Amino acid sequence: MKKLLALTITHLTALILGFSLGIYALPILTAPPAPSMAQLASNASKALFVGEFKRDLAGSDFLHWGQGKVTLSERAISLDGTLAPGPDYKLYLSTVFVQTEAEFEQARASMRRVGDVKTFENFHVAVPKDIELSAFNSVIVWCESFGEFITAAKYR
Repeated sequence: MKKLLALTITHLTALILGFSLGIYALPILTAPPAPSMAQLASNASKALFVGEFKRDLAGSDFLHWGQGKVTLSERAISLDGTLAPGPDYKLYLSTVFVQTEAEFEQARASMRRVGDVKTFENFHVAVPKDIELSAFNSVIVWCESFGEFITAAKYR
């Protein structure tokens, strides 16, 4: 009976660990190539606004963070930096700077989703034509699947 219990516990532990590692690794394995430095430089040269993702925000932790320079041009938002890998990242614009899940949820109704973030070393997300960047002051990366704050930057 003890042997059966030990086998059950070890197998369940291995299953849970494998599933958790799969959730973490799958977005990394399926990520498209990061934008080129030329693409980032092109967007930076047309930047209307610039911000910075910082790793030490209140809602960031060792699994949920971002760091680097964010440039916002009329056509795209780019990051020259790094995000912690994860699934289902979305890029939002906000009229208020937020840095926790609770603040995000409270301000979500006034935010505008820009698009998907699919790379973790740099990114380049097209801005829809109907979005006016000057109507907002912050850019936020949010994990939609798990309701997790990743990072944010104030750009005005």
